[in-house]
Amino acid sequence: MKVLLIDDERLARNELRRLLAAHDDIEIVGEAVDAEDAKGKIAALKPELLFLDVQMPGADGFSLLEQLDFPLPLVIFATAYDEFAVKAFEFNAIDYLLKPVDPSRLGAALEKLRLRGPVESDGGSTGESAIRTRLTLDDKVFVREGDNCWFVPVKNIRLLESEGNYTRVHFDDNKPQLFRSLTAMEERLDPKHFFRANRKQVINLAWVEGIEPWFSGGLLVQLKGGIKVELSRRQAQDFRERMSL
Repeated sequence: MKVLLIDDERLARNELRRLLAAHDDIEIVGEAVDAEDAKGKIAALKPELLFLDVQMPGADGFSLLEQLDFPLPLVIFATAYDEFAVKAFEFNAIDYLLKPVDPSRLGAALEKLRLRGPVESDGGSTGESAIRTRLTLDDKVFVREGDNCWFVPVKNIRLLESEGNYTRVHFDDNKPQLFRSLTAMEERLDPKHFFRANRKQVINLAWVEGIEPWFSGGLLVQLKGGIKVELSRRQAQDFRERMSL
Protein backbone atom coordinates (compact mmCIF):
# COMPACT_ATOMS: atom_id res chain seq x y z
CA MET A 1 0.00 0.00 0.00
CA LYS A 2 1.44 3.36 -1.07
CA VAL A 3 1.50 5.86 1.81
CA LEU A 4 2.01 9.64 2.05
CA LEU A 5 2.93 11.17 5.41
CA ILE A 6 1.47 14.64 5.99
CA ASP A 7 2.67 16.43 9.12
CA ASP A 8 4.39 19.76 9.72
CA GLU A 9 6.59 18.21 12.44
CA ARG A 10 9.69 16.48 11.07
CA LEU A 11 10.12 14.41 14.24
CA ALA A 12 6.54 13.13 13.94
CA ARG A 13 7.14 12.10 10.31
CA ASN A 14 10.39 10.38 11.25
CA GLU A 15 8.69 8.48 14.06
CA LEU A 16 5.96 7.27 11.71
CA ARG A 17 8.60 6.16 9.22
CA ARG A 18 10.33 4.17 11.95
CA LEU A 19 7.13 2.49 13.09
CA LEU A 20 5.89 1.75 9.57
CA ALA A 21 9.19 0.04 8.71
CA ALA A 22 7.89 -2.98 10.64
CA HIS A 23 5.04 -3.42 8.12
CA ASP A 24 6.27 -5.01 4.90
CA ASP A 25 3.16 -4.12 2.88
CA ILE A 26 3.61 -0.38 3.47
CA GLU A 27 5.55 1.72 0.96
CA ILE A 28 6.13 5.34 1.97
CA VAL A 29 6.14 7.24 -1.33
CA GLY A 30 6.65 10.70 0.11
CA GLU A 31 6.16 13.31 2.82
CA ALA A 32 4.36 16.66 2.92
CA VAL A 33 4.70 19.45 5.46
CA ASP A 34 1.37 21.24 4.98
CA ALA A 35 -1.89 21.11 3.01
CA GLU A 36 -0.57 22.94 -0.05
CA ASP A 37 2.46 20.67 -0.25
CA ALA A 38 0.22 17.63 0.22
CA LYS A 39 -2.17 18.54 -2.61
CA GLY A 40 0.60 18.50 -5.18
CA LYS A 41 2.12 15.28 -3.90
CA ILE A 42 -1.22 13.48 -3.73
CA ALA A 43 -1.85 14.40 -7.37
CA ALA A 44 1.64 13.31 -8.45
CA LEU A 45 2.22 10.23 -6.30
CA LYS A 46 -1.34 8.78 -6.14
CA PRO A 47 -1.00 7.41 -2.59
CA GLU A 48 -3.51 4.82 -1.42
CA LEU A 49 -3.33 5.90 2.22
CA LEU A 50 -2.68 9.23 3.96
CA PHE A 51 -1.33 9.59 7.46
CA LEU A 52 -2.72 13.07 8.06
CA ASP A 53 -2.02 15.51 10.87
CA VAL A 54 -5.15 17.37 11.99
CA GLN A 55 -3.51 20.60 13.17
CA MET A 56 -1.03 22.20 10.76
CA PRO A 57 -0.03 25.78 9.91
CA GLY A 58 -2.41 27.27 7.38
CA ALA A 59 -5.12 24.85 6.27
CA ASP A 60 -5.76 21.99 8.69
CA GLY A 61 -6.15 18.33 7.73
CA PHE A 62 -9.91 18.63 7.30
CA SER A 63 -9.55 21.60 4.96
CA LEU A 64 -7.11 19.59 2.86
CA LEU A 65 -9.63 16.77 2.43
CA GLU A 66 -12.30 19.26 1.36
CA GLN A 67 -10.01 20.46 -1.44
CA LEU A 68 -9.05 17.05 -2.83
CA ASP A 69 -10.58 15.58 -5.95
CA PHE A 70 -12.81 12.54 -5.48
CA PRO A 71 -12.46 9.67 -4.87
CA LEU A 72 -10.33 10.17 -1.79
CA PRO A 73 -7.44 8.03 -0.61
CA LEU A 74 -7.92 6.16 2.65
CA VAL A 75 -7.08 8.33 5.66
CA ILE A 76 -5.67 7.71 9.13
CA PHE A 77 -5.54 10.88 11.21
CA ALA A 78 -2.59 11.56 13.49
CA THR A 79 -3.73 13.96 16.17
CA ALA A 80 -2.95 15.41 19.57
CA TYR A 81 -6.70 15.68 20.32
CA ASP A 82 -7.89 13.96 23.45
CA GLU A 83 -10.01 10.80 23.51
CA PHE A 84 -13.29 12.70 23.66
CA ALA A 85 -12.63 14.72 20.51
CA VAL A 86 -11.41 11.79 18.44
CA LYS A 87 -14.45 9.68 19.28
CA ALA A 88 -16.26 11.73 16.62
CA PHE A 89 -13.74 10.51 14.04
CA GLU A 90 -14.26 6.89 15.05
CA PHE A 91 -18.03 7.25 14.94
CA ASN A 92 -17.79 8.53 11.38
CA ALA A 93 -15.81 5.47 10.24
CA ILE A 94 -12.39 7.05 9.94
CA ASP A 95 -9.40 5.93 11.98
CA TYR A 96 -7.01 7.98 14.06
CA LEU A 97 -3.77 7.74 16.01
CA LEU A 98 -3.07 9.80 19.09
CA LYS A 99 0.37 11.37 19.35
CA PRO A 100 2.77 10.03 20.44
CA VAL A 101 1.84 7.07 18.26
CA ASP A 102 1.58 3.73 20.02
CA PRO A 103 3.00 0.88 17.88
CA SER A 104 0.20 -1.53 18.80
CA ARG A 105 -2.46 1.10 17.97
CA LEU A 106 -0.77 1.71 14.63
CA GLY A 107 -0.78 -2.04 13.94
CA ALA A 108 -4.49 -2.25 14.77
CA ALA A 109 -5.32 0.64 12.44
CA LEU A 110 -3.42 -0.96 9.56
CA GLU A 111 -5.02 -4.34 10.22
CA LYS A 112 -8.45 -2.69 10.03
CA LEU A 113 -7.55 -1.44 6.54
CA ARG A 114 -6.17 -4.83 5.47
CA LEU A 115 -9.44 -6.52 6.44
CA ARG A 116 -11.16 -4.49 3.73
CA GLY A 117 -9.40 -6.75 1.24
CA PRO A 118 -7.47 -5.83 -1.92
CA VAL A 119 -8.52 -2.69 -3.76
CA GLU A 120 -9.85 -3.21 -7.29
CA SER A 121 -8.59 -0.65 -9.77
CA ASP A 122 -12.06 -0.05 -11.18
CA GLY A 123 -14.15 -0.23 -8.05
CA GLY A 124 -12.18 0.86 -5.00
CA SER A 125 -11.41 4.27 -3.66
CA THR A 126 -7.60 4.23 -3.88
CA GLY A 127 -4.67 3.58 -6.21
CA GLU A 128 -5.41 3.74 -9.92
CA SER A 129 -9.08 4.42 -9.12
CA ALA A 130 -8.03 7.89 -7.95
CA ILE A 131 -7.82 9.03 -11.58
CA ARG A 132 -11.25 7.74 -12.57
CA THR A 133 -13.74 10.27 -13.87
CA ARG A 134 -16.82 8.87 -12.12
CA LEU A 135 -17.39 8.02 -8.49
CA THR A 136 -18.57 4.49 -7.77
CA LEU A 137 -21.31 3.84 -5.23
CA ASP A 138 -18.71 2.59 -2.75
CA ASP A 139 -16.45 5.64 -3.04
CA LYS A 140 -16.63 8.14 -0.20
CA VAL A 141 -17.12 11.89 -0.14
CA PHE A 142 -15.61 13.90 2.73
CA VAL A 143 -18.02 16.49 4.16
CA ARG A 144 -17.41 18.83 7.07
CA GLU A 145 -19.76 21.24 8.80
CA GLY A 146 -18.57 23.00 11.93
CA ASP A 147 -16.92 20.48 14.23
CA ASN A 148 -18.61 17.51 12.55
CA CYS A 149 -17.07 15.54 9.70
CA TRP A 150 -18.14 12.52 7.69
CA PHE A 151 -16.77 10.15 5.09
CA VAL A 152 -20.03 9.47 3.24
CA PRO A 153 -20.42 6.47 0.90
CA VAL A 154 -21.84 7.75 -2.39
CA LYS A 155 -24.59 5.10 -2.25
CA ASN A 156 -25.91 6.68 0.98
CA ILE A 157 -26.46 10.10 -0.62
CA ARG A 158 -30.15 10.37 -1.53
CA LEU A 159 -30.26 14.02 -2.63
CA LEU A 160 -27.87 16.86 -3.54
CA GLU A 161 -29.13 20.45 -3.61
CA SER A 162 -27.45 23.53 -5.06
CA GLU A 163 -26.77 26.45 -2.73
CA GLY A 164 -24.68 28.81 -4.82
CA ASN A 165 -21.10 27.52 -4.94
CA TYR A 166 -21.93 24.88 -2.34
CA THR A 167 -23.97 21.67 -2.40
CA ARG A 168 -26.15 20.44 0.44
CA VAL A 169 -25.76 16.68 0.79
CA HIS A 170 -28.63 14.62 2.26
CA PHE A 171 -27.67 11.29 3.85
CA ASP A 172 -28.96 9.45 6.92
CA ASP A 173 -30.33 12.19 9.21
CA ASN A 174 -27.74 14.73 8.09
CA LYS A 175 -27.62 17.45 5.44
CA PRO A 176 -24.33 19.35 5.68
CA GLN A 177 -22.82 21.53 2.96
CA LEU A 178 -20.13 20.28 0.61
CA PHE A 179 -17.55 22.80 -0.60
CA ARG A 180 -18.29 22.11 -4.29
CA SER A 181 -20.94 23.28 -6.73
CA LEU A 182 -23.76 20.96 -7.77
CA THR A 183 -22.53 21.07 -11.37
CA ALA A 184 -19.04 19.96 -10.29
CA MET A 185 -20.53 17.13 -8.24
CA GLU A 186 -22.84 16.03 -11.05
CA GLU A 187 -19.84 15.66 -13.36
CA ARG A 188 -18.35 13.13 -10.94
CA LEU A 189 -21.55 11.15 -10.30
CA ASP A 190 -22.48 8.11 -12.38
CA PRO A 191 -25.59 8.96 -14.48
CA LYS A 192 -26.69 5.33 -14.16
CA HIS A 193 -27.39 6.03 -10.49
CA PHE A 194 -27.99 9.79 -10.22
CA PHE A 195 -30.50 11.98 -12.09
CA ARG A 196 -30.69 15.76 -12.50
CA ALA A 197 -34.27 16.37 -11.37
CA ASN A 198 -34.26 20.14 -11.87
CA ARG A 199 -31.94 23.13 -11.87
CA LYS A 200 -31.14 22.81 -8.17
CA GLN A 201 -31.47 19.10 -7.30
CA VAL A 202 -29.88 15.76 -8.19
CA ILE A 203 -31.45 12.56 -6.84
CA ASN A 204 -30.14 9.05 -6.24
CA LEU A 205 -32.44 6.75 -8.23
CA ALA A 206 -32.00 3.93 -5.71
CA TRP A 207 -33.76 6.11 -3.12
CA VAL A 208 -36.92 6.72 -5.17
CA GLU A 209 -39.92 5.43 -3.23
CA GLY A 210 -42.93 6.89 -5.02
CA ILE A 211 -43.95 8.86 -8.13
CA GLU A 212 -47.02 11.07 -8.62
CA PRO A 213 -48.33 13.12 -11.58
CA TRP A 214 -47.62 16.84 -11.16
CA PHE A 215 -48.51 20.13 -12.81
CA SER A 216 -48.18 20.59 -16.58
CA GLY A 217 -47.06 17.02 -17.26
CA GLY A 218 -44.39 17.00 -14.59
CA LEU A 219 -43.79 14.47 -11.84
CA LEU A 220 -43.45 14.60 -8.07
CA VAL A 221 -40.86 12.08 -6.91
CA GLN A 222 -40.79 10.97 -3.28
CA LEU A 223 -37.54 9.71 -1.86
CA LYS A 224 -37.17 7.32 1.05
CA GLY A 225 -37.21 9.46 4.16
CA GLY A 226 -40.07 11.65 2.93
CA ILE A 227 -38.34 14.25 0.74
CA LYS A 228 -40.34 15.22 -2.37
CA VAL A 229 -38.70 16.55 -5.53
CA GLU A 230 -40.45 18.22 -8.47
CA LEU A 231 -39.59 17.29 -12.07
CA SER A 232 -40.54 19.53 -14.97
CA ARG A 233 -42.32 18.04 -17.99
CA ARG A 234 -39.04 17.81 -19.89
CA GLN A 235 -37.19 16.16 -17.00
CA ALA A 236 -40.19 13.95 -16.31
CA GLN A 237 -39.96 12.54 -19.83
CA ASP A 238 -36.28 11.73 -19.38
CA PHE A 239 -37.03 10.26 -15.96
CA ARG A 240 -39.74 7.96 -17.36
CA GLU A 241 -37.32 6.68 -19.97
CA ARG A 242 -34.63 6.07 -17.38
CA MET A 243 -37.05 4.26 -15.06
CA SER A 244 -38.79 2.46 -17.95
CA LEU A 245 -42.19 3.89 -16.95
